[in-house]
Amino acid sequence: MFYVVVVLSLADDSHCDAEADQTVPQSETPMHKDADTQWEVQALMDHTYILGENIKDVCHRETQCGGIPCLFAFFDHVKYLEQFYKANFKMHVLDEILMTMMKLKLNLLQGDLAERFALSQGLVSRILSYLIDTMEEHMRIYIPWLPRETIRSTMPKCFREKFPNTTCIIDCTETTLQKPHNLDSRGESYSHYYSTNTIKYLVAIAPCGLVMFISPTYGGRCSDKFITQESGFLEYLHPGDEVMADRGSTIRDLLFERRVNLVLPAFIHKGGQLSDEDVTATRRIANVRIHVERVIRRLKVFKIISQTVPINLAHKMDKILRICAAFVNMQGEIIHEDDE
Repeated sequence: MFYVVVVLSLADDSHCDAEADQTVPQSETPMHKDADTQWEVQALMDHTYILGENIKDVCHRETQCGGIPCLFAFFDHVKYLEQFYKANFKMHVLDEILMTMMKLKLNLLQGDLAERFALSQGLVSRILSYLIDTMEEHMRIYIPWLPRETIRSTMPKCFREKFPNTTCIIDCTETTLQKPHNLDSRGESYSHYYSTNTIKYLVAIAPCGLVMFISPTYGGRCSDKFITQESGFLEYLHPGDEVMADRGSTIRDLLFERRVNLVLPAFIHKGGQLSDEDVTATRRIANVRIHVERVIRRLKVFKIISQTVPINLAHKMDKILRICAAFVNMQGEIIHEDDE
């Protein structure tokens, strides 16, 4: 029962309902729902926008990955990771993976996890460190850069009608970082936009909503252009591709060198005013660009990303981001009802 409650709460996926109905008898009388174990996350409910083919099918075809919507898929995931497990912590690997997923999703303190699993905090730390490394190494395949023909075939109607050449939509986002003691590190991670210390990273999604790229973390002081140039994102682009970005992006010259087109919302110059055509185009771009923000919201459902990152965990955040992005891609069907 412990596994059922925890894994279902970790999934936060409405697709679990149908499978759960087949295995758990439902009482005819209304049952009390504990707020600590059952809740609805809007970020998982509002990002549904593939027509004809869902992300689970795309991932399965491109990377042989499945979703992790509930208990059954959790055991499948454990079975997949077991074949790469080489440590010996004298604890069942299922418990270790469950504990790691609880850390990623709920960001529980190591002392809390130690008490729940009857371990020492030192052992919890070693298990988390090992499994984060192992999971990242063998889950990065779940973040594939889709071939151009796959991007076209899974493109939702809102893109297909107005922006049919779109390859990806990109955005940079930040997560609060505990203030470093080192003054140089403190300066490098200080974000003037948020007026605090942060880590910053780039997310690129396909029009269908699949996370195709997530960059390493950089200090909040770094510009979006610097991250785009240094993260390796440009290496995935080919002549004729089209990238959609936010207003004010300064990466046009980087893309021009690679013969890649950049689509941006129009912005007002000093003393100027947008034409009717610019207003219409900006609205159309905003209507589809919002999907990358929805993906980021789904990513930040993992509290280890949305809450303040402690300094002693900062060196693991690159791998944690990739693991969480892989889980976002594995959360099941994403069917879009066209945004007009």
